This record gives sequence, structure tokens and C-alpha cells, in this order.
Amino acid sequence: MKKKIITLICISLLSSALISGCSGQDTEKTADKKEAVTSQQSKKAALEDGVYSAEFHTDSGMFHVNEAHDGKGTLTVKDGEMTIHISLVSKNILNLFPGLAEDAKKEGAKVLEPTTDTVTYSDGYTEEVYGFDVPVPELEKEFDLALIGKKGKWYDHKVSVSNPVKVEEENENGTSSNSEPVSVDMEDGEYEVEVTLEGGSGRASVSSPAVLLVKNRKAYARIEWSSPNYDYMKIGTEIYYPVNMEGNSTFEIPVSVFDKKMTVIADTTAMGTPHEIEYTLTFHLE
Repeated sequence: MKKKIITLICISLLSSALISGCSGQDTEKTADKKEAVTSQQSKKAALEDGVYSAEFHTDSGMFHVNEAHDGKGTLTVKDGEMTIHISLVSKNILNLFPGLAEDAKKEGAKVLEPTTDTVTYSDGYTEEVYGFDVPVPELEKEFDLALIGKKGKWYDHKVSVSNPVKVEEENENGTSSNSEPVSVDMEDGEYEVEVTLEGGSGRASVSSPAVLLVKNRKAYARIEWSSPNYDYMKIGTEIYYPVNMEGNSTFEIPVSVFDKKMTVIADTTAMGTPHEIEYTLTFHLE
């Protein structure tokens, strides 16, 4: 009788241990899943809303960001959703699709339409190329992005976005230093806009009104200085070179804000050695 009781007790203890072990494993699995989900959500929401400069990587030497932008695009984060604007090397890529080529061919597939971007190379040459606003599901991780060119065939590619750096849109003194052109409710074309220059020694000036260029509902300005000695302008981290070879230095720059001071740097060679001078431009929309 005692043997039977001891046997039953052992069986009971063994069953409890097995149940406890299984329960512990289930708990660990559940905890791992929760941790993975939390990690995934944290990755997607790692950036606060704002504008960033970020690297855009592809798996092809034929499909990449224009060299004038040093492999980078403008990453915009809004309500946790990320979109990067990239300028390509030409107008040969007609559409992009966030996904696989086979899905891009399906009826009702929503392809990405191009914008027309103006890029400025290191030698001052400017060119119009196609750009795209690409949704970014996650940073530092490859995702599918199909493209179609003039031959009418879709191709699969893997791309990724990494190393975002916040672009300070407004300085402490309330001036904008963002190089992203502001959107305007105006038809594409050329207009005039009054512009006020402040800063420097006070001897330099710019022509006003200036030419306001609207491209794909984005605002740019043609700035003509009172001197031929400016060899480049800088807004944030972006550098712009003259668009003319003779006469006073003239630049085409993005207008990031109207009716508010916009910080620019202009490099002058008038003093013998190149010298960067900080100015502000105010574009008066009305």
C-alpha cells in the first residue's frame, strides 16, 4: 500500500514539473513574441516627425540617386509614416512601385509618379531629372521597389534607407535653414517675387523682384547678386553653383519659406581668398 502511495506521489510531482516546464516555455515564447513586436514597432517609430537627410541604397549601378545629391534623399516623417524623396540620374525611369514587379503589372496597382527635379553638379551644370517620393516601411532594412523604364518592362530591385540626420528647419533666431522647396498652390511657370537681403557688410544686394520658378508646385528663386564674385551658395548642407557664366553671379535656389527670413551662405572671392558670408533672404509672397 505504501509503495502505491509513494508511486502516485512521484507521478504527481513529475506531472507538475512537466506542466510547469511547458508553461514556462509558453510564457517565454509569448514574451519573445511581444518583445519582437515591440522592437518592430520601436524601429518604425524611431524618428520623430520632421525632415531628415538620409542615405538611399540600391542593388544596381543603373538605379541610384543622382551624384549631385551624394547618394542621399530627403526623408519626411509625419504621424510615424516615412517617405523619402530621391532625385535620379535621368528621365529614363518612368514609374516606381513599392513592391514586386509582378504586383506592379496587376490591374489597379498604384504606381509612383515622377516629379521633375533640377540638380546642380559640382561644375555648376544644371539638369532636369525625374524624382520620386518613396514610402519607407522601415529604416536599415531592405524592401522591394520595382521600376519601369522606357522599354515598358518592370524590374525588381531591393533598396534600403539608412543614417537619417535631422535637417533643422528653423534656427533659434526664427530663420529657416531648410533646403527643401515649399509647396505652392500655383501653376508651373515663372513669376516675380519681392526679395529682401540682410546680413554681411551691407554692401551686397540682390535684384528685386526676383524670378520665382514653380516646378511641380514647388518654389524656387533665381537670385542675382550685385557682384560677379560669388562662386557658390549654401542652404543647410546643400551647395548651389551659379547658373550663368558671365555677368553678376546668379543662382537658382529652393524657397523653403515665404514672408519669413531664410538663412543662406554665400561664398565670395572678392577679398582675394574665398570667404563664406551668412545672409538672410525674405521672399514676400504677396
